[in-house]
Amino acid sequence: MDRFAWHPEPELLGVRDPDVSREALRSIGVATWDAGLDYLYDQALERAMGETTGYADLRSRYFGPSGEPGPAPDEPTPLAALLEEFRTRVAPHTVSAFHPRSFGYFTPAPLTASIVGEVLSQFAQQGVDIFHAGPVAATMEEEVIRWLCDIIGYDRDSFGILTSGGVMANFIGMALVRDTHVPQLLGLDRPPRGHTLEGLRVYTGDQSHFSIGRALDELGFPPETLVSVPADVDFRLRGDEVAAAIAEDRAAGRTPVAIAAVAGSTNTGAVDAIVELADVAAGEGLWLHVDAAYGAAARLSARDADRVMGLDRADSVTIDPHKWFFQAYDIGGLMIRRGVALEEVFGGRRPEYYRAGHASMAASVPDPHDAGLNFWKLGFEGTRRWRALKLWFSWRHLGTPGFGRLIEANNDLAAHLAVVIAASPDFEALPAVPSLSVVCFRHLVDGLDAGALDEHQDRIQDALESSGAGWVSTTRLRGATWLRAGILNTQATESDVEGLLDTLRELAANVG
Repeated sequence: MDRFAWHPEPELLGVRDPDVSREALRSIGVATWDAGLDYLYDQALERAMGETTGYADLRSRYFGPSGEPGPAPDEPTPLAALLEEFRTRVAPHTVSAFHPRSFGYFTPAPLTASIVGEVLSQFAQQGVDIFHAGPVAATMEEEVIRWLCDIIGYDRDSFGILTSGGVMANFIGMALVRDTHVPQLLGLDRPPRGHTLEGLRVYTGDQSHFSIGRALDELGFPPETLVSVPADVDFRLRGDEVAAAIAEDRAAGRTPVAIAAVAGSTNTGAVDAIVELADVAAGEGLWLHVDAAYGAAARLSARDADRVMGLDRADSVTIDPHKWFFQAYDIGGLMIRRGVALEEVFGGRRPEYYRAGHASMAASVPDPHDAGLNFWKLGFEGTRRWRALKLWFSWRHLGTPGFGRLIEANNDLAAHLAVVIAASPDFEALPAVPSLSVVCFRHLVDGLDAGALDEHQDRIQDALESSGAGWVSTTRLRGATWLRAGILNTQATESDVEGLLDTLRELAANVG
């Protein structure tokens, strides 16, 4: 241990000798878990939002009077002191997903099994890029991908890849459109670039996630490529409207290539008419991508699975387990009906240091140097963390029916909130009946014009956030500001959603 003597805790750096380090490692592990429990019971379950929400105020409290980051530390600090600093300097200012009235963005509290899996994945430090750098991690990712493909309804020709989240998954989906589908449509012998991308059209609804447009931008498509088709009264993209837009573009000499639908929009939780859109895509020869980052989890419930129909007909589907599978950040994914498309798009480069993974996964005669499943050639990332372990732990811990029960409970709470709102003269919801577990609503005040009513929603949302008694976000729907409750919360009850409305009423009386 002499080479670590410069540190106050050398036994936590040099860990080879269990007689020296095992007890110290166990103790710091217990202390870390205790710090987590202190956070849970002293902070997270007490306040939905931390003590400080203002940007300048938080910077002053965190950085000190200057409000700016200081220099990197010169001296080591014992971990116990850092855990105490977490308790006093960090934990009081966090957003809490555990709070029973936390209904903000799609950030549920992680399952205990997911936290356990995340901790163990960091211990194991597997690189899930080339097979022999993390063989069991790659094998487990294959297993979890198969489970995700199964809930979509894909057959054994499907495959996928785990990503950091829905933005990356949607990006990969649009890359597949460009590099596998467009060449087929245009009769090209290589993926299109530059001016070849002009005149192409991708159709989406007005509730589509921003990442679809961002992906097309970064992939070199002209801005006019993305055609936003108005949704119906319930914020759903319908087949007839897309078919009309396609006909108009064909008549003008443009080339439709894809439909990007959403199953569980971020704004409203709306689910596009996927079956209708699949019929249009099949009839027109278009790629159908479905961003089901949130909504795909409904397929885990035998009762509610039919709220998200037709995913099996999509060419690619985005799923985000760190949303409605209640997983610790981060884990998203893209599932593809024709799984070999991933390697066709991303497997062209052959780095020398990845020599053991050069052979095609689809090759009938494997290369003698090939070592199995190599995820580096199925997506953008080279370095890839072991995301599958926490989902594997959670799925095994709950079983599919257990996941389904959690989903159903959230849908029931959203339905209950909508019913209470419908019976309350001082609130209204849009739409009146939620598609899944997102409820958009607003507090009504007599005598306020449209602009003042919008400002009122912002004021009471800010007051709720500052109070710590709950958390909802805001959004814009049809030109107006609405409160948005995303109910992905395993701790919430009917009394919590009812209490949320009561709290908003009290705050509204004080903000004027």
